[in-house]
Amino acid sequence: MSPNDDRKTAKGRLEQVAAHLQPLEIIARNSAGKQLTGKVCIVTGCNSVLGIGLASAHLFAANGAKAIYICDYADTHLTSHEAEIKKLYPGVDVYARKFDAADEEGVKAVVGEAVERYGHLDGIVGAKDKKTNGPKVVGDIEAGEFMETLRVNTISAFLAVKHASKAMMLSHPDKPAPGGSIIATASVAGIRSGAGGSDYSASKSAVINLMQTSAYQLQGTSIRCNALCPGLIETGMTSLLYKAAREKGVERKIGQLNPLKRGGTAGEVARVVLWLAGEGAGYVNAQAVAVDGGLSGSLPVMPGRFH
Repeated sequence: MSPNDDRKTAKGRLEQVAAHLQPLEIIARNSAGKQLTGKVCIVTGCNSVLGIGLASAHLFAANGAKAIYICDYADTHLTSHEAEIKKLYPGVDVYARKFDAADEEGVKAVVGEAVERYGHLDGIVGAKDKKTNGPKVVGDIEAGEFMETLRVNTISAFLAVKHASKAMMLSHPDKPAPGGSIIATASVAGIRSGAGGSDYSASKSAVINLMQTSAYQLQGTSIRCNALCPGLIETGMTSLLYKAAREKGVERKIGQLNPLKRGGTAGEVARVVLWLAGEGAGYVNAQAVAVDGGLSGSLPVMPGRFH
């Protein structure tokens, strides 16, 4: 058999195989353009001017959200944030609400308000966080301190799932099928040790497990539950660290244990929040999504070791 005959035979086999292949089914819409058009979302932890919550709210508005509830237990900046987002994105309804995300009545009320006004809820982001107890070792942390960290970081995530999931199951002319995205802020400290105190790390591990368990308990509802795990990010919680480093002229040393050798910004984390909230992540569920410059991808390595 000549080489030409071989090629003809191979071509014939490929054509036979191709005839039996089914066309690729495209379920998600095109990911280009605005990712949250018409969505109704709640974002907690929005008071800080440096926070992930505020950065996420801005990205949600820029990506076509119909309505955004920006929430926090502190309201020193909430009203000005509300006015700023409305000015920048005049087609978006923005509501500032003050309540503790770890208080059930507060969470229930804001979810109920969104449903009463719009008939549906599409996304909730729990960006609330309690500062770690810093250098305290486990033997020096009081039981009350430990429980308060769990209350703030873990109960808030639980309440978000409990009440938002019920609202996301509702159908509406603007939302003919149930579904939604629940995003709880955990931390790289919940994935690996050494990134926070024992109380903080335990609370963030609990958030990851809660989101994974909830995803399976909500199976069949098209509600996705994911945990966001930031590394060292410049936010209100870490502002003192950054300030001290800048005053000493050693800011370049921040984040040197991760492969990118720098700290992250709230905007970088918010872009991942936007992705998780939108259809681009439609098949991403029950995951702990690290946004940490690569820190959790390896055991700690001495800076400069490979150079």
